[in-house]
Amino acid sequence: MKITKDLYQGSLTLLLDYYQLTMAYAYWKSGKAEEEAVFNLFFRKHPFNGGFTLAAGLEYVVDFCSNFKFSKEDLNYLGAMKNQDGSRVFDKAFLDYLKEMDFSCDIDAVEEGTVVFPNEPMIRVKGPLIQCQLLETPLLNLINFQTLIATKAARINLSAKGESVLEFGLRRAQGIDGALAASRAAYIGGCSSTSNVMAGKLFGIPVSGTHAHSWIMAFPSELEAFEAYAGAFPDKTTFLIDTYDTINGVKNAIKVGLQLREKGKEMLGVRLDSGDLAYYSNEVRTLLDKAGFPDAKIVASNDLDEHIISSLKNQEASISVWGVGTKLVTAYDQPALGAVYKLAALKNSKGEWEPKIKLSQQSLKINIPGYHTVKRFYSKDKAVADMIHLEGQEYTKGSLVIIDPSDQTRRKRIMPAFYQEEELLKPIFKKGKKKYKLPSLDEIKVKAKKQLDSFDKTHKRLVNPHLYPVGLEENLHHLRMELILKSKEENGAD
Repeated sequence: MKITKDLYQGSLTLLLDYYQLTMAYAYWKSGKAEEEAVFNLFFRKHPFNGGFTLAAGLEYVVDFCSNFKFSKEDLNYLGAMKNQDGSRVFDKAFLDYLKEMDFSCDIDAVEEGTVVFPNEPMIRVKGPLIQCQLLETPLLNLINFQTLIATKAARINLSAKGESVLEFGLRRAQGIDGALAASRAAYIGGCSSTSNVMAGKLFGIPVSGTHAHSWIMAFPSELEAFEAYAGAFPDKTTFLIDTYDTINGVKNAIKVGLQLREKGKEMLGVRLDSGDLAYYSNEVRTLLDKAGFPDAKIVASNDLDEHIISSLKNQEASISVWGVGTKLVTAYDQPALGAVYKLAALKNSKGEWEPKIKLSQQSLKINIPGYHTVKRFYSKDKAVADMIHLEGQEYTKGSLVIIDPSDQTRRKRIMPAFYQEEELLKPIFKKGKKKYKLPSLDEIKVKAKKQLDSFDKTHKRLVNPHLYPVGLEENLHHLRMELILKSKEENGAD
């Protein structure tokens, strides 16, 4: 099967949940389809109990929205849907409406590689209500996973403290799409290469790898296997040394390394994939150094993650390259980010934005209403606070108080005049036309590192990270509280 042709059939517009279509149809039937709306995509809690999240997936969003159009095949499929009584689910006139519908939304978003925090809009969509609604699931799908993996990769790379992290997860990833998206996001998060050759081809990510245990087992002896591999790759020799016995394995690697040296080549290193990595890496390092190979690297793999790497670093393991697979590409300890997409405002007949509030028994799930945006304040190159405020609203440059949306007792006073400001939401589409120049993947990776460097190390620690200040500008906070109380009164909520 040709995946793109036979499975996707050239269109991804139906990559949505069915209820978006039923709502779209009902909007159309009730005459609300063209009302102007604002939706925000955001998350409520950092993944992995961490103190930061790294945004990724925007390039996929740009590609999806640039090609947002119901194809003939899409419409034929929808037209064939039947109710229980045999009648069509969707009127032909509605399908004709979808056929003529051109993407016309404004989209503003944080750039890939940006460090983001709960309740901040990562993507803001403004446009016809029907189009905004149809974008809900695809945008969440494209942002949720890559942001999750980029964040996991960043945590792993921070734990490695500047040493190379290789992404090895293809065989354990959730399908083809999951594997490719994970390799891309892991590279943004700081990984230096991938084992995924397709990702290398599509995204330009450096590829790396050595050999498996089966290579060793295919020869009469480990030594002969190493010699044969060195003969095939004299300039790229890293030997997997734990097929039978790790200590004997490194001794055989040293023998072949000396043979390579006689030919003017140099063994790059060895890889450990099992056993007590702290103990064996130190034993192997001693043997390599005594044999005259102080520059040979020791690569470790075997179900690594940020916590295991941190532990091995604390044990002073002699490992300088980390191969991370399953626990990275599957986000093993938290399989979903949980970003949501909520209506924030509707434009009324007077052309005014009416803020919309969603209530919940869980205060965490009460959204931030209104057409709002987010600003970051820096002191020199260090981020000090983020402020969520209504778009276009003037605020004092003197003294500001920002209020945590999840705990109004937690407040921070800032003096904007003493800081540099950055609007985090950048214009991506204007009335359906792309305005944003996509950076290269390497540029995104550099941005991610610069962003992470701009935050204090206390926000990036693995356990009990310090809370970075994010708050609502006072007027937005008061508006939110007024709407909560008003909505409870009008809807009879306790």
